[in-house]
Amino acid sequence: MNGFDITGWGSAVPERVVSSVDLAQRFGVDEDWIVSRCGIRERRAVDPGQTTASLAVDAGRRALERAGISGEDVAHLIVATATPEQPSPATSAFVHHDLGIAGSAHDVNSECSGFIYALMTASALMKIDPRPILLIGSDTHTLTANPLDRDLSILVGDGAAALVLEPSPDERVLSWNLGADGSCTDSLKVVAGGSRMPPTEETVRQGLHYAKINGNEIYLNAVRYTVRSVRATLESAKVAAEEVDHIVPHQANIRIINSIVSHTGLRPERLVTNLERYGNTASASIPLALAEALDEGRVHDGDLVLLAGFGAGMTWGSVLLEWGAVSK
Repeated sequence: MNGFDITGWGSAVPERVVSSVDLAQRFGVDEDWIVSRCGIRERRAVDPGQTTASLAVDAGRRALERAGISGEDVAHLIVATATPEQPSPATSAFVHHDLGIAGSAHDVNSECSGFIYALMTASALMKIDPRPILLIGSDTHTLTANPLDRDLSILVGDGAAALVLEPSPDERVLSWNLGADGSCTDSLKVVAGGSRMPPTEETVRQGLHYAKINGNEIYLNAVRYTVRSVRATLESAKVAAEEVDHIVPHQANIRIINSIVSHTGLRPERLVTNLERYGNTASASIPLALAEALDEGRVHDGDLVLLAGFGAGMTWGSVLLEWGAVSK
């Protein structure tokens, strides 16, 4: 056993819908202006009592049920998130308890590319410990966006999605690429709340616990680094762009997605997107789109599936999977 099969998947999004009509009224702009800028018509937002962990638990439970296993069968739980349940302990600890996970638990924070980082961590872990792994991406960025900040508020949504990985003799990961550029930390940031600037009454008064974005810098670096990553992954696998059957990008902004596709030669008709309905769900965006494609029966045995994304930091990553039929 040196690979894995994805035997279960599940997703969870809040019921509350925040439409672009709602935000257009709040910020005094037209709905068409919002949609043309980012491609988002609505997004989901948590209600009081819903958290990053509660969404992760819902998604994880559904993935376990589909895989036909329980938490007691899971050797390792990995939660990708940039909006943790609380500073300590890790969000995975709360999820671990609620799902009755028997094995280890840890978080991965690479912002919106966190799920790809977590997937590659799980893939490496599977090679030395071939037992079931539960992988979850969950974020609640509507709680980190300043309600007065138009640029972020029109983008972010909340959600979670999960995959169950089980050992397989087949290697599903054909190639991958991960990277980071720490000189870009100012492009998207939450300044207060950590050791560099502990929270105080003054930081709260100034709104420094909210996220701030430099949209132009994010756009330029997202396209540049993701294109570079995708090219490296395809080249390593010796796969031409037109051979990819399904492209599952980070659901950040339709202009960024289209630009990445056009610069890499990928076929736009093979894009898997749900951006219009859920917005940017950060660590959850890639697995949420993948889970929907699987629910719809779009992915078949032998298909080449490309996952690609970027996040604050700046981080980026891509992985090319050869899908395999699962028989249990």
